[in-house]
Amino acid sequence: MHHGLRLLPTALLFTALPLSAQARAAQGPPPQDRAAPERPATERPAAAPAPSGRPAADPASVRIIADTAIRSNDVVTIKGKSVPYRVTVGTQPVWDDKGAPIASMFYTYYERSDVTNRDARPLVISFNGGPGSASVWMHIAYTGPKQLRIDDEGYPVQPYGVQDNPNSILDVADIVYIDPVNTGFSRIIGDAKREQFFGVNEDITYLARWVDAFVTRQGRWPSPKYLIGESYGTTRVSGLVGRLQSSHWMFFNGVILVSPTGLGVERDGPVAAALRLPYFAATAWYHKALPADLQGRDLEQLLPEVESFTIEKLLPGIARGGSLPAAQRTELVKQFARYSGLSDKAVGEYAMNVPTQFFWKELLRDRGVTVGRLDSRYQGLDRTDAGAAPDFDPALTAWNHAFAPAINHYLRDVLKFKTDLQYWLFGPVNPWNRSGDQTGEQLRRAMSENPYLHLMVQSGYYDGGTDYFNAKYSMWNLDPAGRVQDRMSWKGYRSGHMMYLRKEDLATSNEDIRQFIARTTPKAGQPARR
Repeated sequence: MHHGLRLLPTALLFTALPLSAQARAAQGPPPQDRAAPERPATERPAAAPAPSGRPAADPASVRIIADTAIRSNDVVTIKGKSVPYRVTVGTQPVWDDKGAPIASMFYTYYERSDVTNRDARPLVISFNGGPGSASVWMHIAYTGPKQLRIDDEGYPVQPYGVQDNPNSILDVADIVYIDPVNTGFSRIIGDAKREQFFGVNEDITYLARWVDAFVTRQGRWPSPKYLIGESYGTTRVSGLVGRLQSSHWMFFNGVILVSPTGLGVERDGPVAAALRLPYFAATAWYHKALPADLQGRDLEQLLPEVESFTIEKLLPGIARGGSLPAAQRTELVKQFARYSGLSDKAVGEYAMNVPTQFFWKELLRDRGVTVGRLDSRYQGLDRTDAGAAPDFDPALTAWNHAFAPAINHYLRDVLKFKTDLQYWLFGPVNPWNRSGDQTGEQLRRAMSENPYLHLMVQSGYYDGGTDYFNAKYSMWNLDPAGRVQDRMSWKGYRSGHMMYLRKEDLATSNEDIRQFIARTTPKAGQPARR
């Protein structure tokens, strides 16, 4: 139970003064910053208890920290080499047009500490999604120097906590993890209105200003810069790269989209119906629910065949609707069922427009289990076998189980950020204004205007929330004329939405980022020319 903020060093507890954004940014880190005592890399305080499930209102007695920083030092072994680093955990305000702070934004910033020329050192700016999700997922499970304790396939283990991440990209780039307003420890302050923050374009606008101020404070304008976003974070960073480039004159070398959303690319009707099939096939293959001849093939040998059928035959067939000849319809239904692991009857009853919710319920119904939404390797137990949709997502439940205790323990006990605020894995951000989503076009235009800018997309084959084939479709249709396809790449992994939770994919996906950074960081003096 929260009883207000504990008695803490006064250096930590103050509210930002209402200076202009430009003036505050120019000051650099606030003079009240303090360095936390250095600790051995092996020190592991006891795990904290898991927080409550749904976000609750913070007690009125808890004072919001608008602007502060706590620093410590550590070392991690990455790919067999020792990497010393400095970590700053703290808050930086969002300012309004008059220079008054309207929100307190929480971040965690990792810098390799044995680098002499930071101008040439890449900076990766990391966001998760939701909307309303904190940065915790990629922070302590993917690219950062610490990872939560899970088994090799991503399932929770006890005691909860963190350990060193030998696959972190900190050896090649500094990283800042950012919690948007009403996620993590970030909060609205003063009389600011919710409508200023919670929408596709509102989110992009205030975060661009915050990133501008952060880069200024940290002296990182000369550095090669990268944006990485996961899930709704891909919508966020696609819009951010356009806004930062056009309105803040901040240019990037790369954007990494992890399990991307639709990015404003239209795909309703027959397109949406058809594009689900390759994901269905991948999931059915994993659960050994396909005919023997398909099951006996490797996944990455099978999927190109399914993708070709989807684009060349299924999509035009669905588009014909009721005019499709009966014999042709029967053949398409039969082939759809063969690739999906569903029955001819079920596929036919849905006229080949099979909802994903039904697929998650139906695929393994005869085994008495459902399959997960965000990672379809996971299996769930519903109250009954009947129904057209699962009771819950077993993947997300397992992840919340592991992440909530680990991030609370790490930030509070290891990095010493002391607050009685609840860490919101998922915060209250609804209603979210989804109108005017042109984020895909913002990304395309930024790539057209900036010859340095490259795109890499990462997807898990078993992700049913933002499936891999829709990610490919988005990438193709961001650039319908094929003008910048040579600067786009796609990577697939044998896991789900958070593909990095599988140990093998954690190593592979981080190495893909490492190579992407190496490939897209120009040599000294190399001009931005086509």
